[in-house]
Amino acid sequence: MPARAAPTRQANAVRTHDPLPALLRTANLYPSQQTRDSAMRNTRSRRQQILQLLIEHGSVQVADLVERFGVSAVTIRADLTHFESQGLANRTHGGANLVRTPPQEQDIHEKDALNLPLKESIGACAANLVQAGDNIIIDSGSTTMTLARHLRGRRDVTVMTNGLNIAWELANAAGINVLLTGGLLRQQSLSLQGSQAEASLNSYSFDTLFLGVDGLDLQFGLTTHDEAEARLNHRMVERARRIVVLTDASKFGRVSLHRIARLDQIHTVITDAGIDDATREGLQRLGIEVIIAEPPA
Repeated sequence: MPARAAPTRQANAVRTHDPLPALLRTANLYPSQQTRDSAMRNTRSRRQQILQLLIEHGSVQVADLVERFGVSAVTIRADLTHFESQGLANRTHGGANLVRTPPQEQDIHEKDALNLPLKESIGACAANLVQAGDNIIIDSGSTTMTLARHLRGRRDVTVMTNGLNIAWELANAAGINVLLTGGLLRQQSLSLQGSQAEASLNSYSFDTLFLGVDGLDLQFGLTTHDEAEARLNHRMVERARRIVVLTDASKFGRVSLHRIARLDQIHTVITDAGIDDATREGLQRLGIEVIIAEPPA
């Protein structure tokens, strides 16, 4: 009777598998995506409340905020430093003072009705930059939505977007391949965001990003109202070879709460004839192409 074969090293390796990673997971030392998203939401909520207190009172104190939110003084100081980096507050001994009040955000339905003819002309102009075979990102927003409408007749174009309204607009466009980032839905803007959305970009390289903004300031750069959207937009900027900003002239000189990118990271701005000379010349001095969209006939 043949002797029974001794267990191989591989089999022994399976039985004696190092349990440490499993123990670490059990101890929650590897935080899940859900945990990270929850932490980001808590940070955003707290910062929005702190900003509201700054707007209402003109200043805040670290000690008061620690007691109010039940977090450490280190966390509160990081929040106040964030506002200072956005140009909204100045740090003081023990607190911060308001410097600038950011504009209030409107939801996507309100935005859709504002400056619609200008946005349509900007969207049509942007569509002329898209060629067959292009792989592009279209950021969520009311102005970028008009670009999606003007792409419906194109062929052999791949579009990734974080905007549900943009995906719906292109859903039955025969020549457009649509990719969604995934992520957490932000109802106010109908946009997807969070770590899942950011991670979804890692495997791609795009020809062009068409980016909508809430503010464009020559000193501070491109900004938006929401921290998670700013983070995702910044990741989009990193994944595209050409950055095209779509904005009507009402956004120039505005600084919203969260910075997306510096102006030296973008290539083209498409806007309307309402752009002032100082902004136009400032953009051109930075080497940024400025395209003025023709108003609809």
